[in-house]
Amino acid sequence: MVELIPLPRSVVAGSGETRLTARSRLYAGQGTEGVGNWLRGVLWQATGLPLREGRELDDIEPDGIGLRLDPALDPEEYRLVSDHDGVLIDGGSAAGVFLGAQTLRQLLGPDAYRRAPLDRDRTWAVPHVTVEDAPRFRWRGLMLDVARHFTSKEGVLRHLDLMAAHKLNVFHFHLTDDQGWRIEIKRYPRLTEIGSWRPRTKFGHRASPLWEEKPHGGFYTQDDIREIVAYAAERHITVVPEIDVPGHSQAAIAAYPELGNTDVITASNEGGTSLSVWDNWGISANVLAPTDNTLRFYEGVFEELLDLFPSEFLHVGGDECLKDQWKQSPTAQARIEELGLAGEDGLQAWFIGHFDKWLTARGRRLIGWDEILEGGLAEGAAVSSWRGYGGGVAAARAGHDVVMCPEQYVYLDHRQAAGPDEPVPIGYVRTLEDVYRFEPVPAELTPDEAAHVLGTQANVWTEVTEDQARVDYQTFPRLAAFAEVAWSSLPAPGERDFAGFERRMEVHYRRLDAMGVGYRPPAGPHPWQRRPGVAGRPIEGTPPNR
Repeated sequence: MVELIPLPRSVVAGSGETRLTARSRLYAGQGTEGVGNWLRGVLWQATGLPLREGRELDDIEPDGIGLRLDPALDPEEYRLVSDHDGVLIDGGSAAGVFLGAQTLRQLLGPDAYRRAPLDRDRTWAVPHVTVEDAPRFRWRGLMLDVARHFTSKEGVLRHLDLMAAHKLNVFHFHLTDDQGWRIEIKRYPRLTEIGSWRPRTKFGHRASPLWEEKPHGGFYTQDDIREIVAYAAERHITVVPEIDVPGHSQAAIAAYPELGNTDVITASNEGGTSLSVWDNWGISANVLAPTDNTLRFYEGVFEELLDLFPSEFLHVGGDECLKDQWKQSPTAQARIEELGLAGEDGLQAWFIGHFDKWLTARGRRLIGWDEILEGGLAEGAAVSSWRGYGGGVAAARAGHDVVMCPEQYVYLDHRQAAGPDEPVPIGYVRTLEDVYRFEPVPAELTPDEAAHVLGTQANVWTEVTEDQARVDYQTFPRLAAFAEVAWSSLPAPGERDFAGFERRMEVHYRRLDAMGVGYRPPAGPHPWQRRPGVAGRPIEGTPPNR
């Protein structure tokens, strides 16, 4: 049985198998050399087979692997054929060949995901099969929040490997927030000297009385970022950085107080005349001042980001910007009057619009959370629709590109079951089946409007997921269901074969085991995955479908 996740477009099983041996060769045609190096490396680790280089496609023989480009295929489309001539993967580009190589790895069995061979005498075989496949969406994303709880560079590289194994191709890197600034900016060293550390951390939801009374923090040097971006590129994953403006910016203001609304911030703030990096969760009222100095500062930040991230899009956040300080600030009110803006919402739209024009002038595109719709959407901006479907619908109807990531379906920090054993339960219950039945394209969109849906993304926020074990538990196995939604052309949600998906997951759990993923077991959490006594914020009932 060929138990592949995500589900391919077409699978035709043959009879027999291709056996890989110490004599097997791997031929990587022109344009596929990088994929060949990656595939040879991971299979050498798992199998101990050298897979020596084949100089010509004819060199592979019946026990070899061939990789080549086929211009008749779309860039991420691939065709894998295993038969009496060996294994051949054709792709429309190197990305397509790489995606086919991921399928080959699944066909070899769960132990193909291990980092050392369990038995050097075992037989490694690929069943005779023809797989033809291509993705539904061009944007198949995962967002990881490293601001609330920091993830080491090695942890980020591990996430990229897990994404690649599930054919996801956009890594949304949430680098800054009230609770921490995680990227080195050379012209502004205090962003990491001060902004990357907080004195303590709330443990659990913000209503919890518990605190972790020790400093928390960390950041990535620019060389770390270059390594992460290069590692992702080898796996045909695009890294989209997020620098949050004008809200969720207390860590930056703590480092450079002049960025804040200094005519409003007083000694009543945290017992002093300046702010510190926030140690609690929620939405901070401390937002950026709408001044020319702030604009120039963040232009400097983005200039350094452009050198580090070659992505088409840069994410500017734009969400949950409380307007209280702007309402009280003479400086902000003077800017609203000077520009003839429609109040504080118009001021936020002006702020976002400035960076939309700035990025566009440099050949890049701005994307932000759906609050950037408030006060008017910046021309050319794209939207991450998180507060349900509404923002995405409005943006698509206005001709803007959209990534659908509604919290009631794909916020993976939300709880997976209603039972008392779920650790730090947040939000509505979103089971594996709920994620599998998520439909990214709203039914009310016309075909022309739906064409603006670039794809979909799952989001992993880390307020209550303080380490790799907690992130693994919340993310998996639901990310496997999400990956199938993002990749496969599935029927309508109510018609999807969830029983078939569960059957295929029986094998996929073994792959996750081989990769060392601490997923939530189908029967519920292991004792060591529970967090008794740590308060969450569960919401009862069915989430709104809007």
